[in-house]
Amino acid sequence: MVRDAYLRSSTPSSKSGAGFMELINQTGQDDRLIGVRSDLDGMVQLHSHSEDANGVMTMGEIEGGVVIPAGTTHLFARGGDHLMLMGMTAPLDQGQEVPVTLIFETAGEIKVMIPVDSER
Repeated sequence: MVRDAYLRSSTPSSKSGAGFMELINQTGQDDRLIGVRSDLDGMVQLHSHSEDANGVMTMGEIEGGVVIPAGTTHLFARGGDHLMLMGMTAPLDQGQEVPVTLIFETAGEIKVMIPVDSER
């Protein structure tokens, strides 16, 4: 189940944006989010922030997907795991709803409409 999902642009004229949500695994078995796609032009990837040994924060694509253990919730939030939208030719407009497909190893494809809320 997807809860409290939203997208936002990096800046009003940006060619990139990010998506945040809670993913709830209500099943009795672990699952893994292995991909994401959207009708938007450009690409969507699973990204995360991490801190190196020197305290420097970096962001990059999550290799191998995100495991969501049975009966738990995984938070996609600022400063952590998130959806990264890149190479967009049109900005995300406040209130716009964007179709996004989340691809799970076990559950398969789940289509959701995610609103743009750049005020959050």
